[in-house]
Amino acid sequence: MALFKKKKKDEQVQEVNPQEQLKKENDALVMEVLTNLNEKLNGTLYDNCIIMPKGYTIDVQVGNKEDRGAVKLIQFIFIIKNDEFDEPLLDPVDAQGGTEQEAAKMAADIFYAGLWHPIDMAINKKNPAPISVDFLGQHYDFDMYCQSVVRIRAGEQPKQPVLLAKYLMNELPKYLGSKKYYWVRIYLAKLYVPANEETGQEARTRKMIEVRVNGSVCSQLGELLNPYIDSWEDTEGFACEKQYVIFVQREEDKCPFDKETVMKAAEECLNSMVKIESKEDYMALAERLEEMTGNKSLASEIRIFIPEILAKLTLGYREGDSLFFIEGEGDDQKQVEFKKTQLRSYFYLQQAILEFLGTRPAQEDVKKIVVNSVAFREMMKVQKQLTDQGKQFQMSDLYVPGTSYRIGEPDYKVW
Repeated sequence: MALFKKKKKDEQVQEVNPQEQLKKENDALVMEVLTNLNEKLNGTLYDNCIIMPKGYTIDVQVGNKEDRGAVKLIQFIFIIKNDEFDEPLLDPVDAQGGTEQEAAKMAADIFYAGLWHPIDMAINKKNPAPISVDFLGQHYDFDMYCQSVVRIRAGEQPKQPVLLAKYLMNELPKYLGSKKYYWVRIYLAKLYVPANEETGQEARTRKMIEVRVNGSVCSQLGELLNPYIDSWEDTEGFACEKQYVIFVQREEDKCPFDKETVMKAAEECLNSMVKIESKEDYMALAERLEEMTGNKSLASEIRIFIPEILAKLTLGYREGDSLFFIEGEGDDQKQVEFKKTQLRSYFYLQQAILEFLGTRPAQEDVKKIVVNSVAFREMMKVQKQLTDQGKQFQMSDLYVPGTSYRIGEPDYKVW
C-alpha cells in the first residue's frame, strides 16, 4: 500500500519571480550566442564573455524580445572592449528563428560575418586604407578597415556590395582626432507601404538614417546619405543596410590626460556648480579643477562644456556636430570649426552628465548649472520672442550648428 504525504494547509507553493526567471532565460540565451560564436572565433570562453588575442573581449546582452508564435524575434547587443578603446564598440543585431536558440545562432552568424570582419582586419592589419587628418595645427595618420554592407531587402534580387562609407569619405576624416580608435556605424532603414485602393490609404514611406562615431550620433553625417536612401526602389516592406568602419591611429596615444581624470573632475564640477553663490565660489572651483587635472586648458574645457552639454540634454533643442574655437583678438579674431568627436574631453563630459542626470537631481540644481550656458540664454531669448509672437513650437524645432568657446591659455591644444 502506497503512502502519500499530505501537504499542510498552510504550506504555500513558492512563486517564481518573473524578473529572476527572465534573467535566467536571457543568461541562457547569451551563453547560446557566445558558444556558437566561439566555435568560429576559437577564443577563450570565460566568465560570460569571449576573450580574444590582443586584449579584445566580446560580451553579449539581450535586448527586445518578441514572440510571434512560429517566429521568435530577438535583439542581441554585442559589446566589444579593448584597453585602447575609449568607448566600447556596440553592435545591435536583430535575429529571428523558429526557436530562441535558432535566433541566438543567427545572431552569432550575423556578427561574425559583419562587424567581426573589420575588427579581424584591424587586429591583423589586413589591407588598411591610409587616412590622414589635419586640424588646428595637428596631424594624425589612421588605417581604415571597412566591412561589406549587411543588407536586408524584401523581394529584391541580390546586388553588389555597396561601400556606404564612400558617401561620407569627404567628411569622415573631419570627425577623427587624437584617440587611438574610432569606429563608425552606418545604419539605414526604409519601410514602404503601397497605396490601397480599397481602403483609400495612400502610399507611405518611413526612413531612418543614423551615423554614429564612437557611439555618438552625428546628424550632419547622416544627412549626406539622404540621396542614397532616396534612390532605393519602393519595394513593399522593410529594407535596411548596415556597415561598420574602423579607424586605427598609427602612432601611440600621446594625450596628457585620461578618461578617469576627466570623469572625476567633471563630477566635482557638477557637484560644485549647484552650490556656487558668488564669483569667489566660481574662482575656487576653477582652482580645484586645475589641481585635479594638472592642466589649465582641460580645466577650462570642463567648466565651459558642462553647462552647454547639460543645457542641450535638458532643453532638447537640436545641435549640429561642430565646435567653434575662438582665437585671436580684435580684428584678428576668428572662429575655427572642428567636430565634437575631435575634442577628447567632450564625450567624457557628456557621459559624466548623463550619470549625473541618472541620479535624478533636483530641477533647481540643474537650473543653477545651465544658467551658465551661452546656448541656454540664447534659447530663452528665442523662446520669449516666439511666445510673444503667438507662435506654437517645440524645443526640438530649434537648431544650433554647434558650440562656440574660447580658452585663454596661449598654448592651448585640442586633444
